[in-house]
Amino acid sequence: MVQLKKKLSGQMRVKSIPPFAGTGEMPEPDLHVVTSGGMRIPAHSKILASASPVLESIIERPQKHRSTERKISIHGVPYDAVYFFIQFFYSSKINEDHMEKYGMHLLALSHVYSVQQLKQRCTRGLAKRLNIENVVDVLQLARLCDAPDLYLNCMKLLSKNFKTVEKTEAWVFLQEHDPRLELEILQFFDEAESRRKRTKRHRQEQNLYLQISEAMDCLEHICTEGCTSVGPYDMDTSKHKGPCSKFSTCQGIQLLIRHFGACKKRVNGGCSRCTRMWQLFRLHSSICDQPDECRVPLCRQFKLKAQQDRRGNDARWRLLVKKVVLARTISSLSIPKRRREGESRMAMNHHQGMRNFTL
Repeated sequence: MVQLKKKLSGQMRVKSIPPFAGTGEMPEPDLHVVTSGGMRIPAHSKILASASPVLESIIERPQKHRSTERKISIHGVPYDAVYFFIQFFYSSKINEDHMEKYGMHLLALSHVYSVQQLKQRCTRGLAKRLNIENVVDVLQLARLCDAPDLYLNCMKLLSKNFKTVEKTEAWVFLQEHDPRLELEILQFFDEAESRRKRTKRHRQEQNLYLQISEAMDCLEHICTEGCTSVGPYDMDTSKHKGPCSKFSTCQGIQLLIRHFGACKKRVNGGCSRCTRMWQLFRLHSSICDQPDECRVPLCRQFKLKAQQDRRGNDARWRLLVKKVVLARTISSLSIPKRRREGESRMAMNHHQGMRNFTL
């Protein structure tokens, strides 16, 4: 009988240091939080009710049995996790060691009892501590606790280290007991790969349009100011003898212009280089907003032809013009960067700049 009393008293013991210790003078606690094993944590109903709407509803719920003792039961997690959970209501702090040991339990408790401030801290704390061994368990918990940021961090880590993760016991257990989540993870990998491909393709297209935009600027530069020995008829050739430092494609455009002026096949469309030059002139005309004053050859003629010829306004050509205009806008916002990159590319072969884009 004596042994039974000792055993019961041990199960019903109270933590020697209450969770509100160090917070100043406090009234006597008016309820106990009963944890696994019957262990009790003293607390104040008003503090708990103000911190958690779920606990508030439990506290205000009428008791079925009349009793002078007020208590709330929280089972299924370690006693220390519940203790630090209650302690957070008084101090609004979580020790890093406590987060290391009980972060997952605290996230579950903060979700169940709607303690958003603690939930955010647990989400950030667990994200910092993600590794190959715990990522599957944390992912499952993030999914259950509606923690999208933590869920995404877990997915990214899984995606980068899947070959290693799939060898862990946690992944084998997930395959056997949660095939739906496994499918969800594999679908995320497939979508992530599709996004990477789309992003890569988009960047390649943007680089293409930027190169075309630079060619347009270079064409205007040559036809308006002149460069080296190519330019308008009234150009002073003595001032443009040095290599061009404004555009990496300038020398290539000059070669095209020289060829275009001397080629005998361009009339019949038999020269690919001349066809490229025609397309440059036409594209410039589509973008130019001052054809009457523009010094680029054939600008006004292409404008008039486009107005008369419906084929000059086909959808594909309009889309190309729109993309190039957008690229020019982006390019104008990063002129200093372009100039720095241009200086580093001056040693490149001048033909490369023209071969990199096709109209």
